[in-house]
Amino acid sequence: MFVATFSEQEQRELAEKLTSLLSTYRRISDSYIIEFFSESLWDTLPVSWQEALGDLTPPQIADLLLDKEIKDRRYPSVWPLSLLALRTAAHVLSFPRKAPVGHSQEDAGPAVPEFASNQSQSSVLGHIFRKHVKPKKQHEILRLGTLVKKLCDQANCNYVVDVGSGQGHLTRFLSFGLGLDVTGIEADPNLVSMADKFDRQLLLALTKENQRSGKAQGLHSEPGPSPRHVVGWVNPQASCDVFIQQLVTASESYSSIGPTTGPYENKQKVEDLHLKPHSCQTKAELQNTLQAQKTHINISDSLAQVNIGAFLSGMETCKSTPVTDCGAKELGSFVLTGLHACGDLSSTLLRHFTNCPPVQVITSVACCYMKISTQENPNPPGVFQPSFSSDIPVADSCSEYGYPMSDWVRGLPGHQLSYKAREGACHAIEDYLQRLREESGLLRTHCYRAILESIIRAERPDMRRPGVQTVKKAHALSFSEYARLALPRVGLPADLPYDSVFVDTMLAHQGKVVVYFSLVLLLAPVVETLVLLDRMIFLQERGFMSELIPLFDAAFSPRNLVLMAVKPKETRS
Repeated sequence: MFVATFSEQEQRELAEKLTSLLSTYRRISDSYIIEFFSESLWDTLPVSWQEALGDLTPPQIADLLLDKEIKDRRYPSVWPLSLLALRTAAHVLSFPRKAPVGHSQEDAGPAVPEFASNQSQSSVLGHIFRKHVKPKKQHEILRLGTLVKKLCDQANCNYVVDVGSGQGHLTRFLSFGLGLDVTGIEADPNLVSMADKFDRQLLLALTKENQRSGKAQGLHSEPGPSPRHVVGWVNPQASCDVFIQQLVTASESYSSIGPTTGPYENKQKVEDLHLKPHSCQTKAELQNTLQAQKTHINISDSLAQVNIGAFLSGMETCKSTPVTDCGAKELGSFVLTGLHACGDLSSTLLRHFTNCPPVQVITSVACCYMKISTQENPNPPGVFQPSFSSDIPVADSCSEYGYPMSDWVRGLPGHQLSYKAREGACHAIEDYLQRLREESGLLRTHCYRAILESIIRAERPDMRRPGVQTVKKAHALSFSEYARLALPRVGLPADLPYDSVFVDTMLAHQGKVVVYFSLVLLLAPVVETLVLLDRMIFLQERGFMSELIPLFDAAFSPRNLVLMAVKPKETRS
């Protein structure tokens, strides 16, 4: 089930191999596919590689290069040993992304077992938790929520902090569905307002269902307090004390009549039903309803095989402070979780886990690796900046960057990962495999954009890699139609003249564009593995064991690796 708990030496040796491999093929991982023609990327490959790969069909690319599960490969020509070595090393050194034996997993996302009968509605997650939630998120909150519940039960710890909680889908499931006491922290106030709104809609729906039939379905038999949704930015440079104070303030801000601020829809209807979703009264009034309600979670695959007890060996129970009658509590020990916490947020949560005694367990699902800060790029584009000012100074030590976190990886030659390499690690290799095998028309979109880049540079040599908003169904258009729609988006006339013969020549090389992008994609899991391994070594250097779980179906949720860590009992007060 788990990626094996590596010894310190094994972790370090793997990091050395990963950095060596990525250093050797940095030119590929750092390449922008839209520059395929303008930078002559194909000519940068060894001639022997060009000869082996140039005439492959998309299904052959899938089988011979990207799919690590293929055992019987049939080569149309002899491949150079260097290319075979790259493929083998990329497959062997990357953390497994497929669920363990016992979990049925297909190539396509909608074939996830829980969506067998309805591709948009999970058959396992209660209907009240599916409203406003896309299938991918349904799959994620069900599996991560169940794992967090198992950890809480084993650790005898009922309090969870969900950072980057968004619209509160995971928070809502943990609280109403699994009976945990949950605080969700989200930097975007609009998302927090939506989370509160959805909570109230859920409670109204339950009340109506109970009034109509005298019975409702979908919740845990012993619900926890209604979740707290708090506007807050977890500053990467903040101390443990500042982080804990955020949580204490969040609890105090929830009085017996709910949060002190925020718009709520249908407020009068809520009051008419005597429902105050964030109060003690809510729990008392709904107790009879909730006792008959259960979330039918019967996961017979990998999650049910998790030996949480073994993982938590040496871990004593959390010493949480009891919840008072109206839900305000003095902060005690808790479990920290983040579902696809973006960029530096994941590394920040890991630092809080190591530095803050109250944080006893963490489950971290990372996302958006390109937004991680590095010494070379301390302010990557697209990173959220709070609208409010902070009195906490920005650290100038490389030890505070999102990558590398560990002393060991920081000391390895060639450990640096460019923005492009980290962005590439976010691509979904499973989805691309499906496109290759189906020979999907979507494969031509990279070629179209690469040709457009050549046209743009011919007209404006100073304009490189401009952002082009997605052209809807570009793959279904001719290139001339695509160019007519795309050129105005970069400030150029739709009827800009270009050499149509030269364009046709480039279109004839679409297969080579697909091959080159596949080489980039081959290295994507290697980059992701190095980022996550660096975090495991960071924890190891500080005396904490960790496990990495391919918890989600990778075809359905590409960022499917969950890093889980606990504190040994000797570190507890």
